[in-house]
Amino acid sequence: MGPVTNTTHAPFYFILTGIPGFEASHIWISIPFFCLYAISIMGNTTILAVICIEPSLRQPMYLFLSMLALTDLGLTLTTLPTVMQLFWFNIQKINTGFEACFAQFFFLHGFSFMESSVLLAMSFDRYVAICRPLHYASILTSEVICRIGLAIICRCVLAVLPSLFLLKRLPFCRSHLLSHSYCLHQDMIHLVCADIRVNAWYGFALVLLIIVMDPLLIVLSYVLILKNVLSTATRTERFRALNNCLSHFLAVLVLYVPMVGVSMTHRFAKHASPLVHVIMANIYLLAPPVMNPIIYSAKTKQIHQGITRLLFQRKMH
Repeated sequence: MGPVTNTTHAPFYFILTGIPGFEASHIWISIPFFCLYAISIMGNTTILAVICIEPSLRQPMYLFLSMLALTDLGLTLTTLPTVMQLFWFNIQKINTGFEACFAQFFFLHGFSFMESSVLLAMSFDRYVAICRPLHYASILTSEVICRIGLAIICRCVLAVLPSLFLLKRLPFCRSHLLSHSYCLHQDMIHLVCADIRVNAWYGFALVLLIIVMDPLLIVLSYVLILKNVLSTATRTERFRALNNCLSHFLAVLVLYVPMVGVSMTHRFAKHASPLVHVIMANIYLLAPPVMNPIIYSAKTKQIHQGITRLLFQRKMH
């Protein structure tokens, strides 16, 4: 027997909900959302501009930071259209067939996994910079960084594609109402009226592969960094080394704390209010793109100076 396909009685569109219980206030809710999207776009674009313009920032650490900024921009622009058209124009229906929702689902989860992968690569960069400083330039060459970037893209595409195909083969015949302002896998899978055990097991494997393994490897890198710093460095050198890791550590917290919260909510708080799920999902998707530029601008001296010079030169011209 072949795979189950979408039947004729399945809806060929999805309807987005927005913020459950606050539909009448969507125009007011759009104001903080628009501000957060604007901060994310301007902040990450500024980070990219500074790294491109400043010759002194053509170092591995800042190349990885540019990857993080590009990922945050992708994550922001993926959800921006459906969220703002829902809040501003009350356009709830995604009526271009399944393809539009599945495309958003692919890019949404792909960029989310890419964020985790880039932070893992940045932890390796910090480990090499602190524990192998004399070999830093020879280990993290431009060619190696390009290979890491390609590996991150391939990893995330190969991780999300099976979920996409496993979901697309199933019939959506219960409802076509999604409880968010965008197409999340956790939301779409609830609309299926077929056996989803394969999807559930693959989702569990992804959780182990990315949400569990990546933070464990990042923690391992910090354990090795602390071990090296505490055994060899002076107090001043320890402070400098740990301060260089602070921005990355904060970015890790900003991503993984909401990510774990969303996973725990979907798995262990299924009967919680829909508003709880929506708030957690929005924090998970908006916190990293909004906070990362602020963190790196405030805590990284070179980025802060580059932004100052960029703004000053614009005013002078």
